[in-house]
Amino acid sequence: MSLTAARMRAFNAVVDEGNYSAAARRLGMSQPAVSQAIQDLEKSFSVKLFERRGRSLVPTYLALELAPISSEIGRLEDAARVLLQRSERLETGVLRVGLGSLMPGMAIIGAFQKRFPNIQVQVEYAIFSDIIDAVMAGRADLGILPDVPKDGRFRTKVCLTQEVVALIPHGHALASNATVTLADLMVERLIFQKRGSATQKVVDKAFRTAGLAPHASLVLETGGEVYEAVANGLGVGFLWRHGTSRRDGARRVPVAEIDAPYEEVVFRRADQANPIVDMFFDATDLVTFS
Repeated sequence: MSLTAARMRAFNAVVDEGNYSAAARRLGMSQPAVSQAIQDLEKSFSVKLFERRGRSLVPTYLALELAPISSEIGRLEDAARVLLQRSERLETGVLRVGLGSLMPGMAIIGAFQKRFPNIQVQVEYAIFSDIIDAVMAGRADLGILPDVPKDGRFRTKVCLTQEVVALIPHGHALASNATVTLADLMVERLIFQKRGSATQKVVDKAFRTAGLAPHASLVLETGGEVYEAVANGLGVGFLWRHGTSRRDGARRVPVAEIDAPYEEVVFRRADQANPIVDMFFDATDLVTFS
């Protein structure tokens, strides 16, 4: 075709540099190749684009009119190249994710990896305070937690709203209840999470507000450990309603005094940009919870 990207690049370079040799150096081409590109362009449309004055090439009025258009074509070509290169980089890489609960994080990771199967996801599974610290320190690219501080440090996106529930072993007298109270649970062997856990923060506040002072028979690190303990009959625990996809061994029962919903969010540092992280944020739209 007479009008090609290569010829327009040659035209832009000659307009900017004022001669074939400088334009050729800029483009990494030979001088005859640049000269031929301009000649082909002129011949194709029967126009004159440059006048020679000594060693310089001076754009004609037509060339001066064409220059802004051709420059925009060059800018768009560069933008397209950047976009395609970014997409290519997204095909591989590593994404570090901090999870306070196995769900909804694992569901979002699953949706993300269906779109980008060659990106390795490294997961840190820990309590709330440790995940906040990991994201702030750069050990994790992003985190997924409930009730993340809205203090300007983070960019956030809500992935679901949920509440803390009691986790009661199958076969327990309270497992068939539609709801339980904190007073009901005071006589049970209680399983708590360690301080710094978002779940435990909600539970402690509820007991405090109710004027109750519970004693934990077992204190564990994560919600996954709490579920395993409850499923094995070690007591009654607390968990975010969607904190795991497991349904075996235990039943989720609403607690009358813990009915406030909390937003679970994907979050990253507000002062950092990462295209892979942005794509993970987008993946939250592919997951629904009920």
